[in-house]
Amino acid sequence: MTIPIQPSTRACLGLGGNVGDVREAFRVAARRLGTSPGVQVVAASSIYRTGPVGPVAQDDFLNAVLVVQTTIPAHALLSLLLKVEREAGRDRTIGPRWGPRPLDLDLLLFGDETIHDPDLVVPHPRLSERRFVLEPLAEVLPALVVPGTGLSVEQWRRSAESSGDHVARLESDWISV
Repeated sequence: MTIPIQPSTRACLGLGGNVGDVREAFRVAARRLGTSPGVQVVAASSIYRTGPVGPVAQDDFLNAVLVVQTTIPAHALLSLLLKVEREAGRDRTIGPRWGPRPLDLDLLLFGDETIHDPDLVVPHPRLSERRFVLEPLAEVLPALVVPGTGLSVEQWRRSAESSGDHVARLESDWISV
C-alpha cells in the first residue's frame, strides 16, 4: 500500500512584537513552527525596527518574515499561528486593537490562493500598505507575484516607500534555516 504524499504549499508569515524580548519570541516562534508536523521553515528575513501603526501610542515594533513549506491547510496553519501567539503570552481578547503585544503572527500569503472568509483573508488585506511587512518580504521573495494583483512584492514595496513610515533593517542572523 502506498501512502499518498501531501502537496506542499509555500506560505509567508509576518512576525511582529514590541513587548518584552521580541527577538527571543521570534526565535521561539520559528522553532515552534519548524517543529510542528507539516511545517518547515525555509527562509527568514532580517529583523526590522518599525514605527507603530494605528491610534495607540506605543514603542516601536520589531518585524520579520518567515517563509515556510507546509502540507497543512491554510486554516490549520492560522490556528497554529494563533496557538504560538498564545504560548508567547498574547491574549487577543484584551487590550486595544493594534496595541502593544509580545508576538503577532500573520498569515500573509498561502501559495497562489486567495481566501476570503470570516476567519481568514489571504493575501493579507493590508499587505500592500504596510512597509513593515513589505520590506522583509521583499528581502526574501522580491519577485513573488501577489495572488490576484499581478504585482510583485518588490513593486508593492517601492510604491509603499512613499508612505513615510520609518523602517530600519537590523540583524540578519537571528535564526538559522
